[in-house]
Amino acid sequence: MSGVLNIETPKAESIKTGVASEVREQLARRLSDVLSETYCLTVKSHLYHWNVVGPLFKSIHDLTEEHYEDLFAATDDLAERVRALGYRAPFDLREGKLDLSIQLPGDGVPDAHAMIEDLVAQHEAISARMRDIATYAGDNGDVVTEDLLTARITFHEKAAWMLRALITE
Repeated sequence: MSGVLNIETPKAESIKTGVASEVREQLARRLSDVLSETYCLTVKSHLYHWNVVGPLFKSIHDLTEEHYEDLFAATDDLAERVRALGYRAPFDLREGKLDLSIQLPGDGVPDAHAMIEDLVAQHEAISARMRDIATYAGDNGDVVTEDLLTARITFHEKAAWMLRALITE
């Protein structure tokens, strides 16, 4: 996704927070990728929320609602961190849109089990990516980004655990 994100530095901003400009740029790019992935997971969680059926309906319906509400709020936090680093939140000015490629498993609407497996994989993948970015942020003195990502990793790991518990025999 990083190829389609335009995060040009606003010309008027002079950032002097103790985090090197090249570190801020790298973090803004990485956070922009995670922001797009978070948006995709938000939409996917909402689609599954609407379309789940079967004996786990109520559990999945309620849990995905909690998740997409948290994820939506997180997109704002991530975008605001990109802005605080001195960059624009991701927006492809050439196309006038964000790249929100949402991959669903199989053809048609997946069953409840496949939905859960897909969401678990997505939460784990974002958590792993965030962990790498948090480490980079911490190693380069950006404790604010590290802290934000630590909180987000906590959410994603808990979400994956709870979803996994729904389908564990």
